[in-house]
Amino acid sequence: MSADVPPPNADKPPARSQVVRTNRRQVLLFAGLTLILTVATVAWGGRSWLRNSETLVFAVGDGNSLEARFAGKLAAVLKNTNSRLRLKIVDHSDSAKALAAFDHKQADLAMLRSDAKVPPRARALAILEHDVLLLISPGSKKIKSLAELRKKKIAVLADGENNAAFVRNALEISEGPDGNSRVQVVPSNSSLDKLFSPNGYGAAIAIAHASTLMKDKRFEQYARHGGFTVNAIDETKALARRNPWISEETLPTGMLSSSPAIPDDDLDTIGLQWLLVAQSKMTPTTAGDLARAIYENKTELALEHGFGSRIEPADTDKDAFVIAHPGAAEYINDDTKSFMDRYSDLLYLAAAALSVIGSIFAGIYTKITRVAPEKASELATAILDVGERIEHANSLDALEALQDELEEILRGAVVGLRDGTISSDGLDTFKLGYQFVRDEIGLRRAHLKRHAGHEDNVVVVKTAQSA
Repeated sequence: MSADVPPPNADKPPARSQVVRTNRRQVLLFAGLTLILTVATVAWGGRSWLRNSETLVFAVGDGNSLEARFAGKLAAVLKNTNSRLRLKIVDHSDSAKALAAFDHKQADLAMLRSDAKVPPRARALAILEHDVLLLISPGSKKIKSLAELRKKKIAVLADGENNAAFVRNALEISEGPDGNSRVQVVPSNSSLDKLFSPNGYGAAIAIAHASTLMKDKRFEQYARHGGFTVNAIDETKALARRNPWISEETLPTGMLSSSPAIPDDDLDTIGLQWLLVAQSKMTPTTAGDLARAIYENKTELALEHGFGSRIEPADTDKDAFVIAHPGAAEYINDDTKSFMDRYSDLLYLAAAALSVIGSIFAGIYTKITRVAPEKASELATAILDVGERIEHANSLDALEALQDELEEILRGAVVGLRDGTISSDGLDTFKLGYQFVRDEIGLRRAHLKRHAGHEDNVVVVKTAQSA
């Protein structure tokens, strides 16, 4: 055979069964690649989520301090609620050093009482507690004004000097021998009976957590044994205006004792606030997530003696003593953006990108990795080829062979349409060609039967059938 002559069936398309097997292999390969791509995408998303997790440093005093215990509660809440936020609690020797670490940007979170030196970058996330001032006088004696109070010897029930400094500042009593003699710190658990003994103190001031006072039964016992009077502060508005770190507070009826009721009516007084603060550089999303965790889990954050049992939203007014963090303010004012609001633009871009990528993969699958199906219109050529040989069929057997060939083409087309190796493109053309050739075979068969034995060039051969 000449080298220039192509071998038989060189231009013949692959067999349909081979096409089916090839397509199945390519489908399995494509499915495997898709699965690998999906796993890679999920893994990337998981890594992105882990990267999205954030650890915040909480500066606290010593391990038994108020801040340390609250920080421990908050860390547990974040862990139990599967929050993306985690806390790293860093102990310091005292609360002042913890606040100094926060001021030097060594911590993201801290707790402070409003009479402390507030770092300029501190932004409030929540009001954790109120400390209220109780102005107590012996028996039924009332103190009518601050001017009258300044003339008395005052006992400040406290475990530290900071409460005494607060009282001196609030009463505008200068430090010095005279001031120190009139305002003296006594242990917080001191008995009122001893403080108000003859030649004792003319007044006592207790500064305590409001939530703790609600559970303290000592004052009810004092009221039953000897009695005392809780006095209103008549200049609360003026004091709060002169000292922004002072808050106006109200002592509700029966707060200290229900029987007898002390106070016997709501009283105005002054107090301080405990704030949870964050660095101003903290992102609004992080601050908002932290605020949500705090406000939605207040019960779990309360300490055993009551501190933090009535957590309140931070003051979102622009003239607040400690400005609320924008992220916390968004949550408090219900202005937080939903997931769709925050990422809608990104999702639209991602959807468009996925659409383009999907089209590219579909094109690759159809045009490159997959054997393209044969068009139905291309089979019409084979049908017409059968039709051209009809006029040369001079016997019924030759005609039957053409009929069988035509039916084989039709059967192959039906099977190919079912398994996808033949597309429906040009199906109408195929139908017309099939019907035309089938009719031509019928006419040729009738012609052969009519002229059987009358034309020399027509040979009628009947195939013998075995009995």
